[in-house]
Amino acid sequence: MADTHVNLYSQSSLLSRLAEAREITDKLFEVPLRDALYDRPIPERHRIVFYLGHLEAFDWNLLGNYAFGSKSFHPEFDQLFAFGIDPVDGGLPSDQPSDWPSLEEVQPYNNRVRQELDARLKSESLSNAKSDLSASGVHLNVAIEHRLMHAETLAYMLHQLPLDRKVKQPPAHVPATPVGDRKRVEIPAGAATLGLPRAENVFGWDNEFEAHSVEVPAFAIDEYKVTNGEFLKFLREGGYENKRLWSEADWEWIRHEGIRHPQFWVPRNGSWNYRTMFAEVPLPLDWPVYASQAEAAAYARWAGRQLPTEAQFHRAAYGTREGHENAYPWGSGASEKNLGNFDFWNWDPAPVQAHPAGRSSMGVADLIGNGWEWTSTVFQPFDGFEPFPFYRGYSANFFDGKHYVMKGGSARTAACMLRRSFRNWFQSHYQYAYSGFRCVSN
Repeated sequence: MADTHVNLYSQSSLLSRLAEAREITDKLFEVPLRDALYDRPIPERHRIVFYLGHLEAFDWNLLGNYAFGSKSFHPEFDQLFAFGIDPVDGGLPSDQPSDWPSLEEVQPYNNRVRQELDARLKSESLSNAKSDLSASGVHLNVAIEHRLMHAETLAYMLHQLPLDRKVKQPPAHVPATPVGDRKRVEIPAGAATLGLPRAENVFGWDNEFEAHSVEVPAFAIDEYKVTNGEFLKFLREGGYENKRLWSEADWEWIRHEGIRHPQFWVPRNGSWNYRTMFAEVPLPLDWPVYASQAEAAAYARWAGRQLPTEAQFHRAAYGTREGHENAYPWGSGASEKNLGNFDFWNWDPAPVQAHPAGRSSMGVADLIGNGWEWTSTVFQPFDGFEPFPFYRGYSANFFDGKHYVMKGGSARTAACMLRRSFRNWFQSHYQYAYSGFRCVSN
């Protein structure tokens, strides 16, 4: 497992990580049936076939074109598969399956990209200041983590694909774990360090810099993420019908879109089921609820509390009563299976009490893995922010006041992105992410 800081210099490690990341995404594309690769499970996103070409096109455009200056062998595909971001002004894509190349065209493109890049990467010295990757492996780290990010967001899409459009796999059995008495953990006032210090041997995305300290007043936070069972009470008590619980924009959204429950829930004969990756099961009451930031904020208001800020999450997750800060909630050790539900070990959530060994020094559980956690912090740059010159829009395109920071990680988050400084973000109305939440009170 990767440490919280990813070293840039080990060429053998980087090439091994790239091969592992490719294996992970290759297996993902085996989940949908062949003709389902042209489906669009999430209306706001491209068809699945786009991502089949996008991962290699991104690597080619970044490494082959930008870093190595190699001549393109298929400029049309380089451009076609270049970018996949949120639709502009709420519009939805209108392309048809026939608008996309056949698999017999895409796969040879992917194969050649890998062949040409691998040949060059094996001959390139990443630590040579005069090399085409003289940024000490930054470009290769970007390529690896970009692919691993898509390994997670592709899972969001495949999760919404109808069960009969996927290659059947036996669903994992996760035994129920009684949640027991809920409690709030009192977090004393103290400092939280956000971001990364700039260092030659540490990788981070542009929005992770610069490291800075924030003083956080004392607060109380839920010991566990909010569960499906707790959110069910909010729903049954009219949470989706109470305008006072929603901001004006969020109320308009749930009215206009007919939102009446979390996306992963399925109403069946007056009861509720849950859509796992490969089956539909009775709603697991002890699993964390996955919901949009808007739904999370409404629940928090209903409970008389708030969503935590990014700094409060850091304080609860990494702070200690002795005054120092940990690399992970459990300390500084490697990310092992008994510590949380992450790094592709499972397809679905686990009960919120399933990993007691992963508690933070403050006594807060399930902070890393098992679902990202929404915060109330709008995604904005830290002081000292500098966009990547080769990927200027990665973060900057989303500093629009509409995206919110998520922290922690899910069952489908790679170990390298469990580092303390990593920031994820989505728009407040996006229901498809593996993201839950917990509440705080001041």
